[in-house]
Amino acid sequence: MELLKTFFFFFAVIDPIGAIPIFLEATKSFDDAAKKKIAVRASIIAALVLFVFIVVGQIIMDFMHISLSAFQISGGIILFLFALTMVFGHGKAEDDAYLLKDSSHITIFPVAMPGIASPGAIMAVVLATDNYTFNIQQQFFTTIMVLLVLVVTCLLLIAARKVQSIFGESGIIVITKIMGLLIASYAVQSVLTGIKEYFKL
Repeated sequence: MELLKTFFFFFAVIDPIGAIPIFLEATKSFDDAAKKKIAVRASIIAALVLFVFIVVGQIIMDFMHISLSAFQISGGIILFLFALTMVFGHGKAEDDAYLLKDSSHITIFPVAMPGIASPGAIMAVVLATDNYTFNIQQQFFTTIMVLLVLVVTCLLLIAARKVQSIFGESGIIVITKIMGLLIASYAVQSVLTGIKEYFKL
């Protein structure tokens, strides 16, 4: 159950369905073979980015003398703001499509970042693999869940046109907003936990 909860949490944070409109817009001038390569490469790049933060996120915190409570509060606030953009915003595609100027860089931007490895996702992996809260085994399984979500993301991007035809643009927007509500709830819980631990309540 814990693994399932972790998987669905990262599925909500990474939001692979919400990344589909970005991918479709960014790759509209490419053939199917090129789109597949972009989807695979973008997923690999996003995985590397998140893995780096899983490994060195805690080291950076220790070096800068940032307490877990402070990080939980700041991370919760950032996640909450990220969630608000999902709930009240216009969706990833409309926010980022105007930035698509150079097709040679679309694999990295906007598909890999921020389409998949968003600031909210980066903050979430750092919080979920904190060395003082989780042991090595827990961090290992969390990393596996993140990688599984990225595999699912890659498959969804490869099948992006079919997914869009099934859910429709309205369906993707609804799913993104529901995920935003879930992330907002987690963010508030993170802030409350940080305050509780800091003041030792």
